[in-house]
Amino acid sequence: MGASLALGAGGAFAADAAQGNGVLSVAPASDLSKSVQAQADALQKAIDAEKAAAKKAAAEKAKAAAEKAAKEAAAKKKAAEQAAAKKAAEKKAAAEAAAKARQAAEARQKAAEAAKKAAEAKAASWVTPVASYQIGASFGLAGNLWAHNHSGQDFVVPSGTSVRAVHGGVVVKAGGNGAGDGPAYGNAIVIKHADNTYSQYAHLSLVKVSVGQTVATGQEIGLSGNTGNTTGPHLHFEIRTTPNYGSAVEPLAFLRSHGVKV
Repeated sequence: MGASLALGAGGAFAADAAQGNGVLSVAPASDLSKSVQAQADALQKAIDAEKAAAKKAAAEKAKAAAEKAAKEAAAKKKAAEQAAAKKAAEKKAAAEAAAKARQAAEARQKAAEAAKKAAEAKAASWVTPVASYQIGASFGLAGNLWAHNHSGQDFVVPSGTSVRAVHGGVVVKAGGNGAGDGPAYGNAIVIKHADNTYSQYAHLSLVKVSVGQTVATGQEIGLSGNTGNTTGPHLHFEIRTTPNYGSAVEPLAFLRSHGVKV
């Protein structure tokens, strides 16, 4: 058991009964006060440390929560931006595809119109009976090679050269013996045109069309040769007002009047 004793002029001592030997131990009151104060300070420090730790933990937790929220917000923002970018890209791709489809359709339409115009122009145009040639005996030329003056224009070309229709029309004569105009012409063809003129092609080595067949401007109708009354391979060409011999007109002047350079 402990007891407080007053000694002298206000001097205080603590007395403790020593266990075992019964000796009384006395300690100064100031030491006791210091001990209590130290314990109180230690307790306060422990409380302050606990509060600081709790505050720090709360701050770290709040910071972590804020960082997590910020990351989630950033992720949502990025996802939204990516979705918007994807949508914009899809919209742009769709617009480009539509534009390409529209351009392709317009190109096809233009090509069709151009082809139609070309076909119409070709149908309306006239061409030379052979693509490459040298000019031979001309129309009206006198000589002992013909019973009368020369009735057409000769185009000097090798045998086997492609002969083409100078204009679209219908074949009215085709075959040997000048197609009915006499053996001097050899193998021959006569084509009737829409303006009621006729073109004739003679001395052919091969006839590739038949009577009644419709031909287009520039279409191959036979091959040049050396059949009939000739002095060498060439194409004899006439423009006639009827399908028969004796109605020929100057062929080069006729072709030139129809825009052909010859």
